[in-house]
Amino acid sequence: MYRPALARPRAGHRGRTSDVRVLVVEDEQLLADAVATGLRREAMAVDVVYDGAAALERIGVNDYDVVVLDRDLPVVHGDDVCRKIVELGMPTRVLMLTASGDVSDRVEGLEIGADDYLPKPFAFSELTARVRALGRRTSVPLPPVLERAGIKLDPNRREVFRDGREIQLAPKEFAVLEVLLRSEGAVVSAEQLLEKAWDENTDPFTNVVRVTVMTLRRKLGEPAVIVTVPGSGYRI
Repeated sequence: MYRPALARPRAGHRGRTSDVRVLVVEDEQLLADAVATGLRREAMAVDVVYDGAAALERIGVNDYDVVVLDRDLPVVHGDDVCRKIVELGMPTRVLMLTASGDVSDRVEGLEIGADDYLPKPFAFSELTARVRALGRRTSVPLPPVLERAGIKLDPNRREVFRDGREIQLAPKEFAVLEVLLRSEGAVVSAEQLLEKAWDENTDPFTNVVRVTVMTLRRKLGEPAVIVTVPGSGYRI
C-alpha cells in the first residue's frame, strides 16, 4: 500500500495554505489519513471519507473548495461522484487520483469533469501544490496582500505584519486572521470561522474559536484591532 512521506513545513515555507476546505475521498484508509494529516499541517480544513456514497453525502451538506477523489471507490464509483459534482453545478474543484497512469485514463477522467488528475504513487508536495492551485480557482480574486487597520497579510508567503513588525502566527491563527481580513469589516460569526478554518469533526460548541481569537489579539498587540460583536461574532 502506497503511503506518501509527510514532512512538516519548514520555516519560510511559501505557498497559499489557509482558507481552503478539502474533502479527501480514498478507500485506502492509511493513505487517506496520511494525505489529510499532511494537508492539515498546511493549515487547510480537511474532512475524510472512505467510499463514494459517503462522499456524496458530505458534498450535499458541506461546501468544499477541493475534493481529492480516488477514482476506484467502493459503493459509488469515483466517476459517478465526479459526475454528480458537475451535474449540481458546484464550484468545487476535483483532483482525481488513480493507480493507473495511462494517458487514456487521464483523458477519460478529465472528460468526466475532473479539474486535475494525479496518478499514484505521487509526491505529497505535488499533491499539495495541485490542491492549492485548485483552491485558488474557487475563490474570488483578491489583492495579493490583504491590508486593514495597520495589518498586512500575505497569503502566498504566509507572512503577517502589524505596523511594519512581523508577527509569527500558528496555522489556525493565520487562517482566522485571513478570514477576518477578507470580510472587509463585516462581522464573521464563530460558526463561519469554524467552517473556514477547522474541519467538520470540530465540536460546534467548543471554545476553540474564542481561544484562538484571544491568542491572536495578544500576538497582534495594542491597540486591539479584533472587535467582539456580542451575539454575532468578530470583525476587524
